[in-house]
Amino acid sequence: MNKLALKSAAPVFALFFALALFSPFLASAAVISKPFEISGWIPYWRTATGTVDALAHLDTFTEINPFVYTVTDEGRVYDAGNVILDPSWLQLKTEAKAKNVRFIPTVMWSNADAMHTVLKDTAMRQLLVRQIVDEVMTHDFDGIDIDFEGKRYETGPYFSKFLQELYKAMGNKWVQCTIESRTPLGDRYFGTERPADAGQYANDFAVINKNCDRIRFMTYDQQNVDQKREAELTEPYGPVSDTVWVEKAIREAMKTLPARKIVLGIPTYGYEWDVRTYANSEHVYDLLWTFNPKYGWDIASEYNITPGRNAGGELGFTYFPKNGVLNLPRPEIPWPFNLVASAAAMLSTAQNTNLSYRMVTWSDGQAIKDKVDLAKRLGIRGVAVFKIDGGEDPAMWEYLK
Repeated sequence: MNKLALKSAAPVFALFFALALFSPFLASAAVISKPFEISGWIPYWRTATGTVDALAHLDTFTEINPFVYTVTDEGRVYDAGNVILDPSWLQLKTEAKAKNVRFIPTVMWSNADAMHTVLKDTAMRQLLVRQIVDEVMTHDFDGIDIDFEGKRYETGPYFSKFLQELYKAMGNKWVQCTIESRTPLGDRYFGTERPADAGQYANDFAVINKNCDRIRFMTYDQQNVDQKREAELTEPYGPVSDTVWVEKAIREAMKTLPARKIVLGIPTYGYEWDVRTYANSEHVYDLLWTFNPKYGWDIASEYNITPGRNAGGELGFTYFPKNGVLNLPRPEIPWPFNLVASAAAMLSTAQNTNLSYRMVTWSDGQAIKDKVDLAKRLGIRGVAVFKIDGGEDPAMWEYLK
């Protein structure tokens, strides 16, 4: 149902909910009938495999998001994925419409300085709005997904104006907003001094609520920002998306945003870290790269390791790389025993030195299922998967049904 249909249906909904107040049966039915939505981003750099993957599982989705648009430093919309001409995108769009799956491209922008310059300038901001609306209307998209990441606090009021102007100009088309997660400051800065700007956010939840049809939270790329959670653990910690942290972030959002608009973001990829351990078990983490699950399984096979379920709810293991300072064999034993990390800590302390090892962690089918289950338990609108490119754990599809 589009926004126009929703607005015209308002009197019907009002009558229904008025009746529900006096009928336990109707009230229960209202909860049960709310659809749980599944959406997913397809990155333009994996167009061929991503669109094939999405087509094979199109019945799973409520919405598909080609991750294709960006914005230049001058405030011009740029189609990096050729979504308007590439046959792969056109086929996906046609079949999505045939199955009533929303086809809503994403505009991703991450240059904080350029965002501030463009959004602060009324003429440049309104030109950007017109460009986005023109793309949606000209190419008959179902709407647009706004993913402006890393905005400065002082950009917040201008981003709010941008959303207000865009939402009004889009008419009955959908406006989805993809934004950063928040967690309680006491968790993020546990045991450390909070910076002066802690708690200052560029995203005004009140404005976002009024001008976004769905609010999708980037509950991934967590790394080790939850200091309280990290302090509770004895194993190395740097998850892509710890289910415990995700629940904190969504519950924080639910304090001010309606559950019916909140969408939980789920990753399908992993991290490899270089972890340097010093005396007294102090660790310094260096994120090397992200990867799809096959890479993790290949490394595990090469080193004869059985991956285990770590504290973040993901699959992972630690190992000494063959080209490292130490080349110690590791028995086939899962993560909870954590022999590599323990050995590095003991040797570093005993010799008053430091040692480096690798830690890998990734979001497999079970980790994805846990987050789908969490979203349903919290009663929010649904989940959004980043990313669909043919490299995710195939078990994911069974859990998204």
